[in-house]
Amino acid sequence: MKKVVAELMEANVGKVIEQEPLSKHTTMKIGGPAELFVEPSNIEHLKTTMNIIKKHGVKWRAIGRGSNLLVSDQGISGVVVKLGNGLDDVEIEDNMVKVGGGCSVVKLSMMLSKQGLSGLEFASGIPGSIGGAVYMNAGAHGSDMAAIVEKAHILFEDGTMQWLTKDEMEFSYRHSILQTERPGVCVETVLSMTKGEKEAIVAVMQKNKDYRRETQPWDRPCAGSIFRNPLPQYAGNLIEQAGLKGHEIGGAKVSEQHANFIVNTGDAKAEDVLNLIAHIKAVIKEKFDVEMHTEVEIIQ
Repeated sequence: MKKVVAELMEANVGKVIEQEPLSKHTTMKIGGPAELFVEPSNIEHLKTTMNIIKKHGVKWRAIGRGSNLLVSDQGISGVVVKLGNGLDDVEIEDNMVKVGGGCSVVKLSMMLSKQGLSGLEFASGIPGSIGGAVYMNAGAHGSDMAAIVEKAHILFEDGTMQWLTKDEMEFSYRHSILQTERPGVCVETVLSMTKGEKEAIVAVMQKNKDYRRETQPWDRPCAGSIFRNPLPQYAGNLIEQAGLKGHEIGGAKVSEQHANFIVNTGDAKAEDVLNLIAHIKAVIKEKFDVEMHTEVEIIQ
């Protein structure tokens, strides 16, 4: 790893830090250290980073803003590449928007509303990155990323990069091809928006944001929805009906505000969260004969 560090530093790709605590880079404030943490300052530096990683055959994985992530207490071996500052550029041309994967969903939705561009109102208040939203096909309020993505620039596991069309992304409920058949991360995407009335767009965004504040515990360290909805049922409703609201294991607690959220009460370990997830799964299976599947990405 010393050679990788030396070459990355020499290439001046951006932040290069050894043993960086990933608790600093997840919204749940949980996670052990990355053996090597790199935050490239632009796409060219990302390409350079990947070339160096491939050259040395080192394990790697990418993260965004860490809002849908649970990292083990032992951390991650190899290189963690963060798509953050420098990979968050936004270009707007008529109703087409090209945006970096590291861009904040909240920042972009605000920016587009001021331009009178409609389509991302559903995401108002979602504290993740655009790259993560595309990866998970994030959605709310009857819409999702699949409704607006035109194409996406993907960094694959072998370090190659390619643009995939909307159809090639194979979007479905909280799913894209990047999670299974062709593992990869979204480096940038082109969104097709609709012209609208600025005031009406802002009003819808504010309504959605207020709803999130009232119903979800975003004032506490959490990772967003823990479970996918076992449609036509809803995960939060099942967990609440099972009497698990407020249930705690260690420092992890089922939110009393929304039962599909697990909050870090201050000193939670990843192990606490995993044990709580396992307990919820077992209880829901026993009471309702429903298999629960996690939406949060678990890295062990």
